[in-house]
Amino acid sequence: MKPKKNPNADLKKRTGLFFSIGLALATFASLYALNYRSVDKEKGKIEFDKVVDLTEDVKDFTMEENTPPPAAPPEPPKVEVGPEVIKQVDDKQKVETDFKANDTNKEDNANTVPPKINSTGGVAGGTGTGDEEIENDVQFFAIEQKPMFEQCKGLPKEEQEKCFKKSLDAFVNKNLVYPDAAIQMGSQGRVVVQFRIKKDGSVEVINTQGKDKILEKEARRVIEKLPKLIPGKQRDRPVAVIFSYPIVFKLN
Repeated sequence: MKPKKNPNADLKKRTGLFFSIGLALATFASLYALNYRSVDKEKGKIEFDKVVDLTEDVKDFTMEENTPPPAAPPEPPKVEVGPEVIKQVDDKQKVETDFKANDTNKEDNANTVPPKINSTGGVAGGTGTGDEEIENDVQFFAIEQKPMFEQCKGLPKEEQEKCFKKSLDAFVNKNLVYPDAAIQMGSQGRVVVQFRIKKDGSVEVINTQGKDKILEKEARRVIEKLPKLIPGKQRDRPVAVIFSYPIVFKLN
């Protein structure tokens, strides 16, 4: 006689149940692994994994190019009036000077003939009646009353010469232009302008002396632009006065 199986011991009937239990256990294990926590045994605290914010303290990177500093512009040409230097920044800008022409005029005119005086009256052999007329031009350093600009009128006699030279320098500095053609050719040098302040105060250029015609022309042009002056006087009579004015054109 064959033994019969107990229907309660038939495992095939419970296959579905075992599968469900195994699936549940696998799911639980997966969830547990995803939510893992570590325990600090020494302190007895639970610490969760920290989330690092990679956007903190991140600065934009900037590349700087080491650009060399710009080269310094070339120094402008210089012009000297007499022994002093005029610094001319460009061909139209004002310049500064402290011209001292007294010694220059004495030097240039050391051999000047004294002025000729014609007497129109008085006793023969005497000094005349006071109606003398001075025919020759008088040098600036020898004139009794210096010619002057209008702004110098009324100043003490000892200040009139200084005022004349200062006013002349200011006028030349304002109007003098270093010719472009001379700059391009590198022309420079000293130009002496000799001019006459006539009895009526008008100015005329007698001559110019220099090594470059372009510079001579510019020096003449500036002096011819001088305004009408108060004429110089000798024995209280207006006379023509000669004045020599040196201008030095100098390139850096």
